[in-house]
Amino acid sequence: MVLNEELVGIQRAFKAKDYFPTITLIVAQKRHNTRFFPMNKQDGGSSGNVPPGTVIDSTVVDPSGFHFHLFSQYGMIGTSKSTQYHALWDEHGFTSDHIQQLIHSMCFTSARCTKSVSLIPPVFYADLAAYRGRLYQQVLNRRQSQPLADAFDRSYYRVHPDLENSMFFI
Repeated sequence: MVLNEELVGIQRAFKAKDYFPTITLIVAQKRHNTRFFPMNKQDGGSSGNVPPGTVIDSTVVDPSGFHFHLFSQYGMIGTSKSTQYHALWDEHGFTSDHIQQLIHSMCFTSARCTKSVSLIPPVFYADLAAYRGRLYQQVLNRRQSQPLADAFDRSYYRVHPDLENSMFFI
């Protein structure tokens, strides 16, 4: 679905603007049931978890495509859970090492944390923006379904013109 609908939509939008960038499409997955443990107690940290920066990209992953598990942060409590990444489309010609290093480096760029995070910030920020958008939409829908909807002012939910084309803190 991602390749057939979302990638095609992205390419169509770029084509409409007469812009033809190369695209690499990687899906990040946090909700999975895969767990990894160090082979020996000495291999793990003080919490007994897999050390940060560990990548699992062979033996236990699906050989039909390029995907890997990355432990990008230190697991202090409980069992560390990796983020699973699937590279679905790559026009840049990245090697597996380059993609893994790029994603791991991006895990250190969060504006909310001074350490590495488990999910790359662009995905995390997109999730926060979608959540906030759903909340705004629920308020609009609730207000419009009430009998006193005529008192509702839509301009209250418009973005100020100075912020329309910029990122704001989420």
